[in-house]
Amino acid sequence: MDPISIEASLYVSSSARSRVVPSRPHSLVSLRPHGGKTVDGWADPLVGSSSLFIRGSLPRELTWVVFCGNTELKALLDMKASLDPDDKYLSSWTINGGSNPCNGSFEGIACNNNGQVANISLQGKGLYGKISPSISGLKHLTGIYLHYNSLFGEIPREIANLTELTDLYLNVNNLSGHIPSEIGDMGGLQVLQLCYNQLTGSIPTQLGSLKKLSVLALQSNQLTGAIPASLGDLGSLMRLDLSFNRFFGSVPTKLADAPLLEVLDIRNNTLSGNVPPALKRLNEGFMYENNLQLCGVEFSTLKACNASNNIDSSRPEPYGAGTALSTRNIPETANLQLPCNQTHCSNSSPKSHQASVVVGVLVVTIALSAIGILTFIQYRRRRQKLRSSFYVSDSRISTTDHQAKGVYRKNGSPLISLEYAKGWDPLADGRNLGGFPQDVFQSFTFNLEEVETATQYFSEVNLLGKSNFSATYKGILRDGSVVAIKSISKTSCKSEEAEFLKGLNILTSLTHENIVRLRGFCCSRGRGECFLVYDFVPNGNLLRYLDVKDGDVHALEWSTRVSIVKGIAKGIAYLHKCKVNKPALIHQNISAEKVLVDQRYNPLLSDSGLNNLLTNDVVFSTLKASAAMGYLAPEYSTTGRFTEKSDVYAFGELVFQVLSGKRKVTSLVRLGAESCKVEDFIDANLHGRFFEYEAAKLARIALLCTHESPTERPTMEAIVEEIGNCSSCL
Repeated sequence: MDPISIEASLYVSSSARSRVVPSRPHSLVSLRPHGGKTVDGWADPLVGSSSLFIRGSLPRELTWVVFCGNTELKALLDMKASLDPDDKYLSSWTINGGSNPCNGSFEGIACNNNGQVANISLQGKGLYGKISPSISGLKHLTGIYLHYNSLFGEIPREIANLTELTDLYLNVNNLSGHIPSEIGDMGGLQVLQLCYNQLTGSIPTQLGSLKKLSVLALQSNQLTGAIPASLGDLGSLMRLDLSFNRFFGSVPTKLADAPLLEVLDIRNNTLSGNVPPALKRLNEGFMYENNLQLCGVEFSTLKACNASNNIDSSRPEPYGAGTALSTRNIPETANLQLPCNQTHCSNSSPKSHQASVVVGVLVVTIALSAIGILTFIQYRRRRQKLRSSFYVSDSRISTTDHQAKGVYRKNGSPLISLEYAKGWDPLADGRNLGGFPQDVFQSFTFNLEEVETATQYFSEVNLLGKSNFSATYKGILRDGSVVAIKSISKTSCKSEEAEFLKGLNILTSLTHENIVRLRGFCCSRGRGECFLVYDFVPNGNLLRYLDVKDGDVHALEWSTRVSIVKGIAKGIAYLHKCKVNKPALIHQNISAEKVLVDQRYNPLLSDSGLNNLLTNDVVFSTLKASAAMGYLAPEYSTTGRFTEKSDVYAFGELVFQVLSGKRKVTSLVRLGAESCKVEDFIDANLHGRFFEYEAAKLARIALLCTHESPTERPTMEAIVEEIGNCSSCL
């Protein structure tokens, strides 16, 4: 390689490790590094011949040490201490062993041709820390990919010093605080992903200066204030997502001026006023639902505007005409004048008296509702005391004990919620089921009493597990069959009843030997919950059979492993295939946790089609665990879309887990599969009792499925056919 002219300080240890330290030039010496180039310098008598002041030519292998050493290494180590304080995930970020960021030893770090750190790719690594201001020391960064982690704290303002940055992905974390206005100075920024965090405050008007920005994703935060009209100045903007926040005021007319804009999502805010008719050009790319005060004549689902709605859309108004509020409550992005004289606003108008009456009525209504609730609770408790205790199985999903044993039923709580006291019961009698077969829904419908009785009024003793959006209970139906009942809150379900019913219809269409069977469902208006009743699968999930000790009864035999892999493949292939009355589906959340095992060690995919019932923010929240475990296909970070090849990638990870018997698929396992060294990717608990030919074939399939390029991955149908030739499966 061509030498590079440099002048810098270098320390070379006796083991040929190198790092930069200050040195004082003394007597002239020569250094002949590996590769044959001669470098002249001065020896420092304080440390012998290992400290050199180098002037002349240096091989490119040492470029990073000379150019970037002190500054970039210090910045990276400071970032490591902040991002991963317990040193669980970034242990490779160290100066020991002669490693440096540009030789591939620093996980997630990539360098440019000049030996400067250019990319940080640590998405889905499980990081639980903060973003250090020291990141500003990496002056040549072009991409930061820290999404799908659990980072918290504020976004450091110093990040704006990265003037070469084009991609900033901080989405799906727990970041808080305001969006730094200094980001508006990052002229090269093209993608800004800050969605699914806990950011507050308003959108800085300075973001309107990002002329190269094509994607601005801020959805699912706690942002408030008005939408800055300056965003309409973004000539390269193609996608703007502001949904699921607390924005108010009108939609700026200037937004429609963005020439390349294709998607504008402002759903689930408190926006008001006239929607600019020019946004009609976006067609389905403009999403505005659940902003009750919006109006417009060009949009079929919006009410017509009246005189009070005619406000200046070029300058967003956060409050309606005649409203008297303190100027301290107005976000700086609104840039408007209130009907006030200096700090004193006009006195209350007749509307304020009307508001007082409304408030009074609401207080009385809430009080009466509370009395009704207390009365119902007392009735339910008396009813429970009269009922005798009965016998149910107390085994958890991870147990194999099928013997019922007596347990005393605790008094349950009806868990009535005022929020759901009325208005939501998509399966209520007389409802229009959107064209879906009435007899199908009726055959799958349970009533609330059946669900409550089966679970002992949702007793903790029957709780199988919880997640952020659901709880699963074990239950026994009146016919004696054992079921698993998943409870999902209304707030986690799709708000449009037609979409929700469509999702339920899809669930009822799934019938396959490797898919957990849906027995039925129940939607409770009083509880504000939907219950999905599934067959109970007694042997737990696949995680139970990974990372087991030698001699453990849960160590699977080889034929069982091959059978499980084949069953999983058949289940996914069934989902991907379009059949009569069943559309082609993408699971989106395949993992060892979602693979249940029955008495005969037959694998069954759980939660198939469930994403069709859930809101987008709930679906995205489940991706963190999937990404952290390595199931998330790499292309999702750039496309944001799931395809059938996303499921194929997750299947490949599962195959590696089954072969190795480990939850974490290490680089050694992958390298062993590539080089056909079965001892590196086969579980030692098998003690050689496996068919090497089959092991090599399954490893090859896993490698193909986890190929970085989705086009190189096979279809599940082809995989089923290939695995079907394994003798252990016959």
